[in-house]
Amino acid sequence: MATTEHPPSSRLRSWMLEGLSDMGRDGGHTGPHAEPEPAHQGQRWWRVMCLTGVDYFSTLGYQPGIAALAAGLLSPIATIVLVIVTLAGALPVYRRVAEESPRGEGSISMLERLLSFWQGKLFVLTLLGFAATDFLITITLSAADASTHLIENPHLTSTLHDHKMLITLVLVALLGAVFLKGFLEAIGVAVALVGIYLALNVVVVLVGLWHVITAGHVVTDWSSALTAEHGNVFVMIGVALIVFPKLALGLSGFETGVAVMPHVKGDPDDTEENPEGRIRDTKKLLTTAAIVMSCFLIATSFITTLLIPEKDFESGGPANGRALAYLAHHYLGGVFGTVYDVSTIAILWFAGASAMAGLLNLMPRYLPRYGMAPHWARAVRPMVVVFTLIAFLVTWIFDADVDAQGGAYATGVLVLISSAAIAVTIAARKAGQRNWTVGFAVISAVFLYTTVVNVIERPDGVKIGACFIAGIILVSLLSRLARAFELRVTDVTLDDMAERFIRDMASRKMRFIANEPDQRDKAEYRDKIEQIREDNDIPGEDFVFVEVTVLDPSEFEASLTVRGEVLHNRYRVLTLESSSIPNALAALLLHVRDTTGCTPHIYFEWTEGNPFANFLRFFLFGQGEVAPVTREVLREAEPDRPRRPRVHTG
Repeated sequence: MATTEHPPSSRLRSWMLEGLSDMGRDGGHTGPHAEPEPAHQGQRWWRVMCLTGVDYFSTLGYQPGIAALAAGLLSPIATIVLVIVTLAGALPVYRRVAEESPRGEGSISMLERLLSFWQGKLFVLTLLGFAATDFLITITLSAADASTHLIENPHLTSTLHDHKMLITLVLVALLGAVFLKGFLEAIGVAVALVGIYLALNVVVVLVGLWHVITAGHVVTDWSSALTAEHGNVFVMIGVALIVFPKLALGLSGFETGVAVMPHVKGDPDDTEENPEGRIRDTKKLLTTAAIVMSCFLIATSFITTLLIPEKDFESGGPANGRALAYLAHHYLGGVFGTVYDVSTIAILWFAGASAMAGLLNLMPRYLPRYGMAPHWARAVRPMVVVFTLIAFLVTWIFDADVDAQGGAYATGVLVLISSAAIAVTIAARKAGQRNWTVGFAVISAVFLYTTVVNVIERPDGVKIGACFIAGIILVSLLSRLARAFELRVTDVTLDDMAERFIRDMASRKMRFIANEPDQRDKAEYRDKIEQIREDNDIPGEDFVFVEVTVLDPSEFEASLTVRGEVLHNRYRVLTLESSSIPNALAALLLHVRDTTGCTPHIYFEWTEGNPFANFLRFFLFGQGEVAPVTREVLREAEPDRPRRPRVHTG
């Protein structure tokens, strides 16, 4: 028997779009992190912390070097300011975010609930642009720093030193290839990587502190140089307050910590409505990660500033982008240093994998619900290709330079933390918690100041973020435009009175009149029937009016509830609430046809005005020229013309 061979292009398309048919109308997807673990089958909080840690703790690979470049001799003091902001600012904010979004939606979801209409959607799209900046720069910066650790290894520097860009692109490509094949999140791998990496860092820190203590002149030399450069302690603190925004990379990881909440096991009696144990353990996760990271930040900034000459931190220097690795090689030898390099490269690469998984989950969480994702964007592999190509471009633009990407990364991190602080401030105010409102408002002001200073001094982050925002908004609006005539109703429910109207009409010709409610008095319905009869030359008054109230036209898809009522003891009226009049009417007609087996007819009056202006009214406000749009929605939803509900205009 002959077999049908599918052409290579068809096989490739099927492979790329694998999982697309499994997409639900709610925008879910089958990619990494797509579904949380089943209830009560999650992981202990400290194991999930390691999943966050591959992003958060891996910044130790480059944070001390960036801090030394940004603050110089003041690096330890500026780092202490950063730790205070972390523990007294970011940590309380995200503990509150965990309470408000226990399913891992994060601060963007909190702000989405506070805003409606198009301004809410555009605001969320803007935040998604900065989130994309955060995650994509995590991928490119981590890959760049991993390549730095590789080429600066004493055993490899002579052969690889001139190939940093190529190595970085290969690491990014390898990351994309893994996701194209299929990436399963392995918390066990994260636990092993974080455990080994932190253990090696403990060794480096202890050895570094030992050398600082035993070589007493190191502290004296640093203190004297600091006094000579900045004068008294108050000036030092003031300067540290000014420069600490440049160290904002050390704040990364909080948004990821909330995003992984669904993987936290919690208590056996947790429910989706009240996951008290999950919230409590996520707070433990956030607190522990923040304290561990804060201790490492202070210790590493101290030993690297005191033990490494300033010139070695500069671009091309042996400590640039790898300050702790420099100390590991210098004080513990080539074998330990190489082990440290391998551990750092592994955790940095895995941090990129975590960021890629975050991207693949963040976009489908919002864009499909807005109708702002192209059809193919529901599949994982096409999005992996898109993100990988963008990562190539970003790597090329920044020349695989860790220091150059620091500003863009910090901007993405700070915008998200600032939005979270504002969200919890509003939430506390709505809850009537005056003290918390004041506290969160102060924290919001600190993070807004930090964001503004970072943007002014290092505008690359805003430029990259603006490109992502513009791209997301443009693609989203084009997608929404292309999908404008989809049947955007997930299901239709009729109340008892509406069901009765439909049953009564099923034995006769089913006639509906689309009516834009005005006074809803007896004359309105009487005149409407007379107009429809005259325009369409039909006898009798056996009609049912259908009235749609537009709530939020920026919403794309939702369920439809139909209620029936009798007005003025004579006129039967079906009332609906939806984001779009034509789509709601089409969904109702198709539901009536499917439940009764009869072909319904609906009658409209032409809408006066410019056709283009009417289309814009439909696109933006769900109204406009209803009759032709309803027919177009029906045509797309039901290609079989004899089975299609009839649309009449007069």
